Amino acid sequence: MDDILQSEAGQRLRSFIERVERLEEEKDTIARDIAEIYKEAKSTGFSDKVMRRLVALRSKDDNTVKDEEALLAIYKTILGME
Repeated sequence: MDDILQSEAGQRLRSFIERVERLEEEKDTIARDIAEIYKEAKSTGFSDKVMRRLVALRSKDDNTVKDEEALLAIYKTILGME
């Protein structure tokens, strides 16, 4: 077992795991920073839910957004919401 740990493959595996662990830590920090921004915006009167939706929409291409909005309108009509 010690041979595996000391081998090149073992060292590479450890390197991959450590890199992922560092990125997970960064991801947690970034997630907290994003949550803080939404909290700050909400405290000044903006809707954090609407802001999250806008961020999601801005990450999509225009055709995808149009298709989703058209489908949403159809579903709302079927359900008597419009």
